Amino acid sequence: MKIHIYFISLLLYNKLSVGENTLLHLFQKGYDYIIMKKPFEKLFDEAGLLPEIRRSIYLMNFANAFGTLWGVVSASGSSSLTGYAKYLGAGDFVYGLLTAIPLAAALLQIPFAARVSRTQKRKRYIMTYGMFSRLLWIFIGLVPFFVPPDPDWLRLWTVIFLIGVSSAYSSYINVSWMPWMADLVPIEIRGRWLSKRDLITSVASVSMGLLVAYILDRLPGVTGYTIVIIMAAIFGMLDMLCFFFMEEVYKTPPVSLKIIPVCKQIISNKPFFKFMIFWTAWSFTANMCGAYLARYAITEMGLTYMQYTLCSNVTAAAITILCVTYWGKLLDHFGSKPVLWCACVVASLTPLFYLLSTPGNIWPTLLHNLLGAAFWCGANLAATGLQLSASPDDQRPSYVAFFSCFTSLIGSFLGILFGGMILEEINKSVTLSAVITDRYKFMIAVSVLLRICAVFIIIPRLDNNRDYTLGGMFAELKLRLVAYMKYLNYNRNRKRSRSE
Repeated sequence: MKIHIYFISLLLYNKLSVGENTLLHLFQKGYDYIIMKKPFEKLFDEAGLLPEIRRSIYLMNFANAFGTLWGVVSASGSSSLTGYAKYLGAGDFVYGLLTAIPLAAALLQIPFAARVSRTQKRKRYIMTYGMFSRLLWIFIGLVPFFVPPDPDWLRLWTVIFLIGVSSAYSSYINVSWMPWMADLVPIEIRGRWLSKRDLITSVASVSMGLLVAYILDRLPGVTGYTIVIIMAAIFGMLDMLCFFFMEEVYKTPPVSLKIIPVCKQIISNKPFFKFMIFWTAWSFTANMCGAYLARYAITEMGLTYMQYTLCSNVTAAAITILCVTYWGKLLDHFGSKPVLWCACVVASLTPLFYLLSTPGNIWPTLLHNLLGAAFWCGANLAATGLQLSASPDDQRPSYVAFFSCFTSLIGSFLGILFGGMILEEINKSVTLSAVITDRYKFMIAVSVLLRICAVFIIIPRLDNNRDYTLGGMFAELKLRLVAYMKYLNYNRNRKRSRSE
């Protein structure tokens, strides 16, 4: 405390040198980032937000953090679900079905979005349907204790059924949360807010991932799976509870939407429709192999849960923390299209590291997540920006629902099933098994090739919400880099001349 007062007194009397001033500034800035208030308050001041709106956005940060904790366990392709499915006896195709069921349930988002737009009762739907969808995960974790083991398929299909019901009710969450966020956070600060929010969720993901891996390695079998799934269910319910205390803001009056006319309008909205086509193709090719990487790493490569978590969740979250703020700044300045293009090209190639995999080797998983997360976070930010900027305010719930339904069902769901079918067919065929020694590596190579094709064929046809192209973005970044290098060189020469 005395040291802190001493520095302040020196600053008041102008006795601090430039280096000391910088040190004190960095200390205060670091403190503000630790409490995660100053970075958001600066954005809120820029947008002139009212106190109740600021409080609601803070609560949304908490909700997203709790939702991330829930998603570490419940997300498609998570290590927890991978191990749970293996314990229940799921093959490649049934495992793919288990992870794809939540994506198929997105079909319900279209009628649910029409209801949300008509009634404007987002909070009620999240607190009822959303809360019930998260509560069901407690029963998913308890299936081995109340469902008999004979016949052997009963427990597995009970879990698939419960996940399907939970996913159906959770469709209300997406069509309520996304428009709610858009009404709370102004578009001029949305990219930077999303990047700062992702910092919080990344820390939450790391913490939960390490805890889950520790539990599963120390408590193998049904006990470990039950504990982590019930724990995730509690965090999921806390996610829903945060929305109870938020301000329910609507920028537009209630709108009665009819599904067929809205679908026609979405198709005629070329910027939105073209981006939806790209994200569908991207989701299809990414989930062909992405949903099976955890299964491949844990079963075929022989990694422990802790090894996989450290090389995937923890690595990805750490890199996201380092990179996501810069992507948010690029997004607000250059627009979504050049950011999306740059991020997707590199993210498409990172699964190729798995072609070098050998049993017990952690490097392919580590390198895939190390480089992939740095660019995946930029792609996700740009995708959110394009989705919101291309959808009108008064019909955004319907646009979000249609987008989520189309990309989840045609893209992710079919991509996962297609990948599972490839794995099953190669495994069953004696001829294919003789030619393709590692079916997972074959599927990864096909997925990367298709993903690259989608990027270079579709992204050039997308519209941008700023007046920048990819070349223009790189040209300006090059100028900034040259100016920064000149500045560093100037300071270096200045210090050298003073010392002489």
